[in-house]
Amino acid sequence: MVEQEPATTRPARRRAFRAAGPVGVPAQVPEQAVRHVSAPVAKPAAPPTPAPLGPLPPRRPHVARVVQVGVAAALIAAIALVTVVAVLWVQHRDAEAVQARQQRFVDTASQTVMNMFSYDQESIDESVNRFVDGTSGPLRDMLSQNNNVDNLKAIFRDTNATSEAVISGAALEKIDETGGTAAVLVSVRVTVTDIDGVNKPSQPYRMRVIVREDDNGHMTGYDLKYPEGGN
Repeated sequence: MVEQEPATTRPARRRAFRAAGPVGVPAQVPEQAVRHVSAPVAKPAAPPTPAPLGPLPPRRPHVARVVQVGVAAALIAAIALVTVVAVLWVQHRDAEAVQARQQRFVDTASQTVMNMFSYDQESIDESVNRFVDGTSGPLRDMLSQNNNVDNLKAIFRDTNATSEAVISGAALEKIDETGGTAAVLVSVRVTVTDIDGVNKPSQPYRMRVIVREDDNGHMTGYDLKYPEGGN
């Protein structure tokens, strides 16, 4: 028995495809085929790589808020300054008023003593009346009793002399705000000149004069301790 060789398998021939139509004429693509063919889509270009950023700039403060805070601070400082100046001015004014009032007590006491010891023969009445008019209270009552004013004028006339008083010192001792009075210590030197024009040795005196201030601020000699100021 003769063995038969297996048939060799040949590759299938690829048949050429040509569209129908005369040779040499370009084939016509059907219109429907053209409609269904999609146009090639262009691939989008890759975005450029961003350059590395540097450090962020510092954040700017809120300009309007900063201005408001600055204006408010300046206004508060101005108000505080004005308040301090006003307080200092009021304190200075009050201190000057207190000092002026104290000086008026001293001046009134000094004038009272001057009026009491100063006179001349040509104006005894005026000199004594000036002294009396500047008094009040117990001192005025004492002068008004028993014709003491007229008696004082007569005594001055009988001396045939003149008297000059010079205040050598005066100081405020204390103020009684309740009674409206002040005690003033006064030192005075009195020089008497006789009818012949001879000056007698001057005599020193120390007195405590009580000065009173009325509701209108007018001050008068209220009382005195004589001689040597009393106790």
